Amino acid sequence: MDLRDYLRVIRARWVLIAATALVTVAIAAVLTWQATPQYSSSARMFVSTQGSTEDAGQANQGGQFSVQRVKSYADLLTGQEIARRVVEDLDLDETPAALAGQISASTKLDTVILTVTVTDPDPARAKMLANGVAKVFVTYVAELETPPGKDEATIKATVVDPASEPSTPISPRPVRNIGLGLILGLMLGAGMAVLRETLDTTIKSTKQLEALVPAPILGAISYDTAAVDTPLITELDTYAPRAEAFRVLRTNLQFIDPDAHHKVFVVTSSLPGEGKTTTAANLALALAEGGEKVVLVEGDLRRPKVAEYLRLESAVGLTTVLIGKLSLEDAIQSTANEDLAVLTSGSTPPNPAELLKSGAMASLIASLRETYDIVLIDAPPLLPVTDGALLAAQADGALLVVRHGKTTTDQVTLAVERLEAVGASPVGIIFNMTPAKGGGGYGYGYGYAPEGPSSRTSTT
Repeated sequence: MDLRDYLRVIRARWVLIAATALVTVAIAAVLTWQATPQYSSSARMFVSTQGSTEDAGQANQGGQFSVQRVKSYADLLTGQEIARRVVEDLDLDETPAALAGQISASTKLDTVILTVTVTDPDPARAKMLANGVAKVFVTYVAELETPPGKDEATIKATVVDPASEPSTPISPRPVRNIGLGLILGLMLGAGMAVLRETLDTTIKSTKQLEALVPAPILGAISYDTAAVDTPLITELDTYAPRAEAFRVLRTNLQFIDPDAHHKVFVVTSSLPGEGKTTTAANLALALAEGGEKVVLVEGDLRRPKVAEYLRLESAVGLTTVLIGKLSLEDAIQSTANEDLAVLTSGSTPPNPAELLKSGAMASLIASLRETYDIVLIDAPPLLPVTDGALLAAQADGALLVVRHGKTTTDQVTLAVERLEAVGASPVGIIFNMTPAKGGGGYGYGYGYAPEGPSSRTSTT
């Protein structure tokens, strides 16, 4: 993935990223609110050597010796011996181990300054403990650095800055915690978005389709929330984006085998729910509006819907003709557009695949080819049943409907393999239910209606 791919993922899944960031910020805020405030108080000590400082060489050696000693003293301050003595000295009601965990020590590089810090929920107690530790440590150093048989220590520690009572806690830090929570949430959300995008194999761009299907993309039909109530383009405004999209599809379809005057296409999909039937019906309407003589055949004998959409009689149709109970001319129904005829499914048979691969079906398709400019067959989806592939083998090719964001790459690949297995092939792809804008190129759902009188007046 390059930078543009990451930006596309962020734009597409910004809700997930924002939700993750809000959750982490909320968690950080709750933890901060529940945390007990901690106060720290520090005392500083000066470590020096005993003896005369008149000799410069001896003074320098003493200073270097003190610097080396300070590093060891920092470790001693956090040990349990100092903590035990402080507990005894101050008569504290806690264990030396617990007190040792509250003590920290630090030194500045190449100096003899030693800082001891005590952290406690009570600021007054933090001050008391820091001063107590400093006092005990001064005595402890004197004991350690007094040679046997001597009364005076070679090194001494002196408290130069007693501890004071802190006024503000060192933790929790609300701004820092919430800021870190926000950064962590954004990073985690972005990671989850990229992971979901990586695991998501649904088709979301024309580039994916071009790599999977050896056929051109004839058109992209944008998603329309009103399509459930108004599935047909004849019910829309003339310049509605969905109606314009089918006109573009009609135009592009003319470039498939342009020398042929009578064409037969199967409209199918990988799985149910991709919009193949409404696509077939609207494409037939658009072709008829363009002056083509079209017949729409309801070849999906398992779940027929064409008659319902076009408000036609479904009891008599394709199956009636195939079993010889009615002639083809009598079974075909006319519509409001004189250039569009429809052959509905008829009664649902127990053996759809056998009927569709029969000689009667081949003769029916040949007869329709001679009579009409374009024959569109609404076929069942390719993966659940073999009906669609059987019909495609008898046609000039299949128009494969792919639903944006639902159909997966594996499903499209298997659908193409089903077609190729019977000697058929997809001649075009129809990208259905795409976003109004996006998909790796120019927006899919643009309209271009004429300006109203008020608009023309305002621009003149």
